[in-house]
Amino acid sequence: MADENQQPVFQIQRIYLKDLSLEQPNSPAIFLEQEAPNMDVAVDVGVEQLADGIFESTVTVTLTAKTAGKVAFLIEGKQAGIFEARHIPAEQLDPLLGIGCPNIIYPYLRANIADMVTRAGFPPVHLSEINFEVFYQQRLQAMAQQQQGGAGSGLVMPDGSPAAH
Repeated sequence: MADENQQPVFQIQRIYLKDLSLEQPNSPAIFLEQEAPNMDVAVDVGVEQLADGIFESTVTVTLTAKTAGKVAFLIEGKQAGIFEARHIPAEQLDPLLGIGCPNIIYPYLRANIADMVTRAGFPPVHLSEINFEVFYQQRLQAMAQQQQGGAGSGLVMPDGSPAAH
């Protein structure tokens, strides 16, 4: 029976929209512009341990659309999920939380942002797929470079940022 309790466990406990905001600083005049907006997309992921074996994973997207040099709209959305991850080897846990969980959460966030854009009165915007494995590897490289540069204490916060003194 003890062996049964040591089986790896990975379960979704809950997926939820943590934050979603919209700004339209130049409405209604911006609706008269004929030019298609230029989109700037920023993505971030985070993870926080809530309890033993329980983690919150988040994906944040900031979408800024500009037309004729003016901001048409700015949307920031944060989708989150609570995951149970127990008896998973340490070398597999970090990639699971940094790649697997964002892959589960991101489609929900894409749908919420697409809905928000159309409700704001703009043509639909469909965010591209994201390769979270590449994103994860880039973060690891950036953290390694920071640590080699001697910046900070060398401690890294759960969101991947260096710890402040």
